[in-house]
Amino acid sequence: MTHLRVFVFLLISAAFAFGQKPQNGNPSSPPKQALVLAQKFYREVVARHPTGLPSGADRSVFTPYLSKRLLERIDLAKACADDWVRQDRKRMSMKDQVPEKAPFGWAEAGVFSGPDERTEPDAFFIERAESEQDGSIRVYVRLTLSSPPPETWGVAAVLVRERGRLVVDDVIYLRDKSDAADVWLSKLLSHGCNGSRWVGFVDGKDKQ
Repeated sequence: MTHLRVFVFLLISAAFAFGQKPQNGNPSSPPKQALVLAQKFYREVVARHPTGLPSGADRSVFTPYLSKRLLERIDLAKACADDWVRQDRKRMSMKDQVPEKAPFGWAEAGVFSGPDERTEPDAFFIERAESEQDGSIRVYVRLTLSSPPPETWGVAAVLVRERGRLVVDDVIYLRDKSDAADVWLSKLLSHGCNGSRWVGFVDGKDKQ
């Protein structure tokens, strides 16, 4: 009788075990697709070196990788830049001044790679991907420029799901010895703007 009870207990335990969902690693770990997308995206960045707002052929190439929200932010930044040009022309006609240099941080930046001399990386390396609490995924990328002086810096592509697929929703220029803080592309695109209107800065900050 004792042996029969043990046998029945083992059968029940086995049935219960097979009925459980398998636990394969961390359920919050980023999907492989995030790394694949970042690999393809930064292969295009290194090949094309998009500077300023993507337009023409660059716009066609990068649009499939970008979220609807990021594309809308790019369009608003373009509209804001056009508004700044209109305002600058008006100032010039009234005061006979020389044209001002465009005050947009993205104007001479590699929007997906970084500002200043970081517009033309010639190589990249995908370091890791991390899931965030808001459901987004950050893929950390190391970019390099080998021409003298050689330089290496980091960015993070922020991925979100849109209509069942992963897309790039933002890019973070990660702080290093030359930068005091992280810079988000979305903030850079709206700096000095109120939607499509140019409103300028007060002490280096956006007007409220």
